[in-house]
Amino acid sequence: MSVQHDFYEQRALASRADAAAALLANVRERHLCAALAWEGMAARARRTQKMRADLDAQKVVKRAEEAAALALADA
Repeated sequence: MSVQHDFYEQRALASRADAAAALLANVRERHLCAALAWEGMAARARRTQKMRADLDAQKVVKRAEEAAALALADA
């Protein structure tokens, strides 16, 4: 998933560079708005990745606890 937020961050950087190079104020503003949108998408992608990783870690712990409980029950 890191590819997704990396892509968003690259697009945000490109939009900021386009804004810096823009001669017209409305074009500069459009690129800055796009950069903010890309940065928001990158932040959401990072949060989603972290939440998925946390959930996966919780599942691993739960499975280990269940396996340990079964092992104790069998003993």
